[in-house]
Amino acid sequence: MTDTPARLLSLLSLLQTPREWPGSELAERLDVSPRTIRRDIDRLRALGYPVEATMGAVGGYRLVAGTAMPPLLLDDEEAVAIAVGLRAAAGHAVVGIEEASVRALGKLLQVLPSRLRHRVGALNTATVPLLTGDGPTVDPEDLTVLANAVTNRERLRFAYRAGDGAETRRQVEPNRLVSAGRRWYLVGYDLHRDDWRLFRVDRLSEPFPTGARFTPRPLPAEDAAAFVASKLRRHSPTYTLEATLRAPAAEVERRIGGYGDSAVEPVDEHTCRLRSRGDSLEWLAMRLLMVGCEFEVHRPTELHAHLRDLAGRADRAANSGSRGRTD
Repeated sequence: MTDTPARLLSLLSLLQTPREWPGSELAERLDVSPRTIRRDIDRLRALGYPVEATMGAVGGYRLVAGTAMPPLLLDDEEAVAIAVGLRAAAGHAVVGIEEASVRALGKLLQVLPSRLRHRVGALNTATVPLLTGDGPTVDPEDLTVLANAVTNRERLRFAYRAGDGAETRRQVEPNRLVSAGRRWYLVGYDLHRDDWRLFRVDRLSEPFPTGARFTPRPLPAEDAAAFVASKLRRHSPTYTLEATLRAPAAEVERRIGGYGDSAVEPVDEHTCRLRSRGDSLEWLAMRLLMVGCEFEVHRPTELHAHLRDLAGRADRAANSGSRGRTD
């Protein structure tokens, strides 16, 4: 990289990650010599950026907290607003900016002066969000640790609680964080099991970066999102629905509009065939009942028993109001 200003900005961006960077690794990342890195560090110091160097076999460079917040110039109010906004975005899984929010928050907190870190902490302590919908919550501090380990290609240790409640200790080479609605997942290579694994972030605790670097392994999927999707499909029961509905196809399509996994085929002017998929019998039954017409289920056979149970409950509820009445 021969463009000095561009190289300095790239160097500054790496140093904002809360870790120590060996000079040799910085030189490799920027495709320059270690001597050039030393000169660039001196240039940053001359510009007022607090770059600290440590000696020894595991020494390196890191950007310490101070008054400079490169590369943007922010006043106190702007810095606090950005920090609080990034934390909120990470905690609420804002689509499209989840992992970027966590990485940016880690960089910003690294260089905030202590007086501003105190203000950010006070705001977060005093603020309680109103969460819409059900779902697990994830500690933004854990997300920050995980995101930094992914970025730095650093092995992680953490405690993990499986779905059956079993507690284990894991050592993982983290690949990516994936947000799926209200849930966060860590995709990583489990060193003890010698295989790729998917971890729900709300079930892990005490994430600790070991300092050991690793070379990324090829992921057995197109990308991390595809890996998560395939794992979730494999562990979730999926039912295929086929039913005949006593209503015109156009009317059924209008009433179930928006469900991309449903197909409606006309049988005649007053009847149609519905094919659909769902991960629960409850969802399939609700979809049929919402159409508001007579229907006959061909499959799955398990849905017949579920509908009988629903019918019994509905009948008891309908008749309960008349019990004990006298005319």
